[in-house]
Amino acid sequence: MKLWDKGISIDKQIEKFTIGNDRELDMHLAEYDIQASKAHAKMLGKVDILTEQEVELLLAELDILKDQLEKGQFEIEEDFEDVHSKIEFELTKKLGDTGKKIHTARSRNDQVLVAQQLYFKDNLQQITLKTKKLIDVLLCLADEHKEEVLPGYTHLQVAMPSSFGLWFSAYAELLIDDLYLLEAGLKIVDQNPLGSAAGYGSSFPIDREFTTKELGFSTQKFNVVAAQMSRGKCERTVTSNIASLANTLSRFAMDICLYMSQNFDFITFPDELTTGSSIMPHKKNPDVFELVRGKCNKLQAIANEMILITNNLPSGYHRDFQLIKENSIYAVENMKEILDVFTHSIAQIKVKKVDLKDEKYKYLFTVDSINELVINGTSFRDAYKIIGEQVQNGSYEASEGMKHTHSGSKDNLSLNMIKNKLQQL
Repeated sequence: MKLWDKGISIDKQIEKFTIGNDRELDMHLAEYDIQASKAHAKMLGKVDILTEQEVELLLAELDILKDQLEKGQFEIEEDFEDVHSKIEFELTKKLGDTGKKIHTARSRNDQVLVAQQLYFKDNLQQITLKTKKLIDVLLCLADEHKEEVLPGYTHLQVAMPSSFGLWFSAYAELLIDDLYLLEAGLKIVDQNPLGSAAGYGSSFPIDREFTTKELGFSTQKFNVVAAQMSRGKCERTVTSNIASLANTLSRFAMDICLYMSQNFDFITFPDELTTGSSIMPHKKNPDVFELVRGKCNKLQAIANEMILITNNLPSGYHRDFQLIKENSIYAVENMKEILDVFTHSIAQIKVKKVDLKDEKYKYLFTVDSINELVINGTSFRDAYKIIGEQVQNGSYEASEGMKHTHSGSKDNLSLNMIKNKLQQL
């Protein structure tokens, strides 16, 4: 069953190639296509293209399909090209000619567009909430461990004193930057494309303002060509925003993998969150965070792939867009899972006490030593040379370190200010 079927047999090899895995992917879009179809039916009744009775019949059958979907009883069989043809078939099977009228004044193109944008809108909000939950956990960990020293590194060399509180809250604040991008992405997908049809509008007297309000969009994509051209732009935006979030999580996961290793030995996790080796009984591997790192890097690659597929397409619809549906849904669904497992795992982290008397941390406080000399009247350049000479000749003795009092430093984390940023989103 194809919405574009004109009664001509299609080469089976070509059919298989062009359909791809749309059936599987469209299960993610089914509830949104039903939602959009209900709004479209109501609009057709409002402008007198459908009778009141026809609208009621269509809405009742669409509610039955929605119920089947919620109960796991909805299936897109191999007879169907996609979810759109499946739904129209079910309506026609039950309602005859009334079911056939559901496609009036729309194209499969704006049908796909509106379902995808409803899906993106809903899921960007879910990803935002999951990210906020992770940020809350990190800020609690930062407050809990704000007094515990963590050696800071530059070039992977011991550098200056940091703290676990500074480490946790650093990633919390970086994640807020990712929320700004998600918020921008949400604004882009929150524009109703329904009514653009195949990209050039309709000669029917449709009411796009009605469907915009009915579907809960903040506004509509007014220009019908622009609405059609949002196919590709929305997917690129969503995957790019997710890629930024993935970048933050990937770097965080890398830190965790490093800090769990015996050479750093800063943190650990309960045994049930780690894996072992088939031949080395002592192993306690951070597989969760290694997979987070790999999956997040894959999500960043997807964002680049989306650009390459769409960057030089002229206006109008092109079948290339089918290829980016899979990537965008993959990115959304995987990011939700990554955030869930990351939050679940990081909440159970165990911070270890770092032995600052270890020889490798001998020079951790050299900058503080310089600053102490400066405070006592030595110029910075001379103080730098004095401590530098002590390091070179082996006479340097570390001080206990100085308090870092400015906002955002290890002894003044400014957690309330970071929380204010989060609350303002």
